[in-house]
Amino acid sequence: MAEQLTGLADDRALLGRTSTAERVSDILRSRIADGYFPPGTRLSEDSIGGALGVSRNTLREAFRLLTHERLLVHELNRGVFVRVLTVEDVEDIYRTRALVECAVVRGLGEPPYDLDGLGEAVAQGQRAAREGDWKELGTANIHFHRELVALAGSDRTSELMRSVFAELRLAFHVVDEPRRLHEPYLARNVQIFEALRAGDRREAEKLLAVYLDDSLERVVEVYRRRVGDEG
Repeated sequence: MAEQLTGLADDRALLGRTSTAERVSDILRSRIADGYFPPGTRLSEDSIGGALGVSRNTLREAFRLLTHERLLVHELNRGVFVRVLTVEDVEDIYRTRALVECAVVRGLGEPPYDLDGLGEAVAQGQRAAREGDWKELGTANIHFHRELVALAGSDRTSELMRSVFAELRLAFHVVDEPRRLHEPYLARNVQIFEALRAGDRREAEKLLAVYLDDSLERVVEVYRRRVGDEG
C-alpha cells in the first residue's frame, strides 16, 4: 500500500485549487485501471485522503461515484474495497466492448484517419514487450483500445468506455498471467492499426471482432479457473 500511496501523493498536484469529488474519482479510476489497486484491496479513507490532501467528505463522494461505476464495493462495517468481478461481469464487459469498439470502427467514414494516438499505443506495447514488462504491455493494450474508441470523436463514448476499461483491468489482475494474456494480442493490434492506416475499416472491424472473441474465450477460461480455485 505504501507504493500506491506514494503514487497518489504524486497525483495531488492534479487537483489544483479546484479539488472536487469528480477529479478525485478520475485519479482513483486511472490508478485502478493502471493496476495500482488490485481487486480486493481495501481503500483507507485516512491514507488516501492524506495522500491526495482532500477532505473525508470529498473522498467519500468519490468512492460513491466509483461504486456506482462498479469499480468499488462498500461492505458494511468493513469499509470500501476494489471490486472482485464475477465471470458474468467479464462476459458483459466483452459484450459491451464488442458493441462499442466495432461500431466505432464501422462508423469511421472515409480515410485518412487520425491514427497518431493509436500508433503511440502500438509503439508503447512493442517497447514493453522488448523489455519483458508484461504488466506495462497490458496497460499499452488497454491504451490501444482507448485510442481506438477515441477515433469516434465522442466524449460520451470515451467516458462510457473509460469505466469499462477500468473494470477490464480488474479482471486482468485476477487472471494474473500477464505475458500469456497480453503478448499474443500485440501483433493483432499492429494488424488493426495497419488496416486502418490503409483505409480499410471493414478489414479492421473484422480483425477486431475476432480479436475480442478470442480474448473473451481466453480470459474467461483462466478467470473461471482462478475464481474457482480461490473460492
